[in-house]
Amino acid sequence: MNHTSASWFVYMVRCSDGTLYTGATTDVKRRVLAHNTGRGARYTRSRLPVSLVYLEEAQDRSDALRREAAIKRFHRPDKEDLVCEFLSKQRTFLKRF
Repeated sequence: MNHTSASWFVYMVRCSDGTLYTGATTDVKRRVLAHNTGRGARYTRSRLPVSLVYLEEAQDRSDALRREAAIKRFHRPDKEDLVCEFLSKQRTFLKRF
């Protein structure tokens, strides 16, 4: 993966109530911090703190937004499978964010 500042990412965070929030951004670290300081999505503001549980690089903004929309349509068990598979492969990677 090329992690330049122009890269787009689709991410999921787990909220304190166990729900998952999906978003897209060019700066994952900044976005997770925004969520955790109450400056993120309205959905996460009342469910703090959140933790990053899934990350996927996209080719561009358009691809990131399409993938975000697709993941948001997944049923919860499918989202959990995606998270579980990702976490089993990426625990070390996520420590950077």
